Formats: sequence, structure tokens, C-alpha cells
Amino acid sequence: MPLKAKLYPNEMVKRVVAFVPPGHWHARFVIELCDQVLVLHEAAVAAITRAYVDITTHPRKRAVELVAVKLGRDGKKPGYAEWQLVESGRSEDEVLRDALAVISESEVAECFKEDVARR
Repeated sequence: MPLKAKLYPNEMVKRVVAFVPPGHWHARFVIELCDQVLVLHEAAVAAITRAYVDITTHPRKRAVELVAVKLGRDGKKPGYAEWQLVESGRSEDEVLRDALAVISESEVAECFKEDVARR
């Protein structure tokens, strides 16, 4: 059974830190939410950014789905991670339908009420 999605409104994002760890070439992103901390690699944030730009700057496009794919050395540009989030090829209508179902079943994270009360 799939996990129930948690919804994090902007006020529940306490902090975002972007940095390149010593000895590394690519950025990491620490996303501190009211009830957990996420760390994303640059490749994931780049893919999310690509999807965001794709749907917000296109005059008709409403949805895009990215899926994890392991690319061989010949299947990617030099310097890119072996695992990439790439377009799934599913129709916008299918992706949008599934995304709306996830949102309709999601719940605001529990910390919302306590966290907002403290601010």
C-alpha cells in the first residue's frame, strides 16, 4: 500500500541550505521541514527545477512526470550522475489525474498547528 502523502505549505519549510560539501563537485540541499529534514542531491533538484520550468513557462503544458532511470556511461553527458530523473512519457492527462489523486488523499503534516501557533 502506498504511503499517504504529507502536504507542507510554505510556512512549514523552516529553512533551505544549499552547499557543496568539501571534496565534492555537486551541490546538496538540506530542506528543514517542521517535522523532518530532507537532503537532496543536485541531480534531483536540477530535475525538479527542469519540471517546474517546463510546466510554468509552457503555454499549454500542465503536468510532467519524472521517473528514476539508471543511465549507462554512453547514455548521459559527462559529469552527470548515473541515476537521473527523466520524463516518463506518460500523457499529461494521466499524470495530472494521478497527481490530483495524491493531493486529494494527502494530509497537512501534524506539526502545522503547533508550529504556526509558536510563530
